[in-house]
Parts: sequence; C-alpha cells; structure tokens
Amino acid sequence: MGSNDFLDVMQELVAFVRVAEAGSFSAAARAQGVTPSAISRQVARLEKALGLALLQRTTRQLRLTDAGLAVLEHGRAMVAAARATLEVAEGHVGVPRGRVRLSAPKAFARQVLHQPVLDFLQRYPEVDVHFLVQDRPVDALREGVDLVVRLTDDPPPGMVARALCPVQQWVVASPAYQAAHPPVHTPDDLMAHSCIALGEQERDGRWRFVRGDEAVEVAVSGRYTVNHSEMRLAAVEAGLGIGCMPDFGAREAVAAGRVVRLLADWTFDTRYQGTAYLLFAASRHTAPKVRALIDHLVAALGPGTQTA
Repeated sequence: MGSNDFLDVMQELVAFVRVAEAGSFSAAARAQGVTPSAISRQVARLEKALGLALLQRTTRQLRLTDAGLAVLEHGRAMVAAARATLEVAEGHVGVPRGRVRLSAPKAFARQVLHQPVLDFLQRYPEVDVHFLVQDRPVDALREGVDLVVRLTDDPPPGMVARALCPVQQWVVASPAYQAAHPPVHTPDDLMAHSCIALGEQERDGRWRFVRGDEAVEVAVSGRYTVNHSEMRLAAVEAGLGIGCMPDFGAREAVAAGRVVRLLADWTFDTRYQGTAYLLFAASRHTAPKVRALIDHLVAALGPGTQTA
C-alpha cells in the first residue's frame, strides 16, 4: 500500500482506533451506532490494506499485535488531528450546533446535572447532548468526550477546570430512628448503631472524620449495604439506620424534616467528595456548542448559585 492511498482507509483506521480503545468490537460498535460485524469488517479491510495483523482475536478478548500497537499510536494522533480540525471549523460558526459528549458520575448526573442539561436542550435546539453516566474515570482526550465532570480536590494537569459546586458527604438518620436509639455526639458513637454504608470497597466500612487537627476513624456495620445514594436515603427514611450520602442527595430530605443531619461539625473524609469540576481540553478554538454547554452549567451550578 502506498502512502498516498491513506485516504482510502481513514474510516477503517478510525474504526480500528475505536476498537483498540474500547477493548471489543461490540463496545466500539455501540459507541459508533453500528453493528459489531460492520466494525469487524472495517478492521479486516484495514489489515488487508496494510498487509499486517493488527489484532489477535480470542473468544474472550482482543490483543494488539506489535504492529497493531504501532498503528494505534499513529492512528490516535490522526484521529485527534481530524477532531481538532473540525473544532477549528466549528469555532468559526457563531450558532451552537452539533453533538456534545458529556460524562459525569451517576449520582451527580442524576440528581444535579440532569435538569440543567434538559434546560440546555430546550434553550439550544440545534445542539444534541450525548450524556455518558458512569462512575469510572474518563479520559476525555482518548475517549472523544468533550466535557467530563469529576469530583476532586486536585484537577488533572493539561485540562481546563471550571468549578461547578462543592460536594460533601453527610451522615443522616430519620427522626424515628433517633428517638429509638442512643444519641450520636461523636464519631465513636456510630459503632453502637446500624450504619448503611456504600460497600464498594473494604474501606467503605471504616468512616473517617476530620475536625480541625483532629481525625477519627471508626469501623461501622449494619444490616444493609448498598452502593446507590438514593437507595441509601430511602433506607434511612425507613428507619433502617444511619446512612452516608452526598449532600446534594440529602439536602431536600433534611429541609423537609424526613431526615436529620448528624455530626455536622465534623467533615466526613471520603473519596466521594471535593469540588465538582467541569473538565475540558485547553484550546484556542472551543466549539460554540461546547462553550454554550460550559457556560450554561457554570451559570446553573457555579459558585454563588448553591443554597445551604
């Protein structure tokens, strides 16, 4: 294959990069909105054109060959360059239009971002939003995502970070549970109670609290463990115990008196708190569709818009 023939396999090269990054034909097909067999045929055509085997296919997984690794490195660069070219072109178009890919953690997406995104779609009828709701870390550049929301105190280098809102973890109980059980004045008191924990990692059963220079870690246990904040809140309201959850999920229930916040003078120190940042690649030519969504979310959720 001659170097001048690269245009004939650009679509196949993009398909190969998507498969390599997704780890399977089916995952890449879902992202592209096509069938796995169509993606497989594109990769096969690329291998035939190059005269190289790029993937080793087994019943359980795909592995890149040495040649595949080399092609992937250059393919990613070409895909990124093509995307940057499109963004430059879009940057010269005044009206926001096209599709924006946004990723955010599940609870924050459902309880905080969903309504502002719906409002954005009403306001900008020529912009579509592909909302990826997932708790795993997302690499915006590698995965072709325009905007990533991450809860952190240390935004990653190389990305522009716009603060949306602070996120704390609250410890809450129902008034009925409080009335029937000993009071909770210090973190150590929790050891005598049924606590509803996250349960994703072993350390989720050890709750750490900080107040000034003082730090306390207690081992908690209870009858119910569930990694869904709305379900933990429902269990707390049902009187099953004391639960931990993000403040944005408990705020309405506290205001309505369905639950009561405990240990408010302590900070519940966990990986699920910090500041919710909107992350995106630094660029001189941010597309109007992306800029519009950034501005909309910052205006809806940014500093000065949160109420206690």
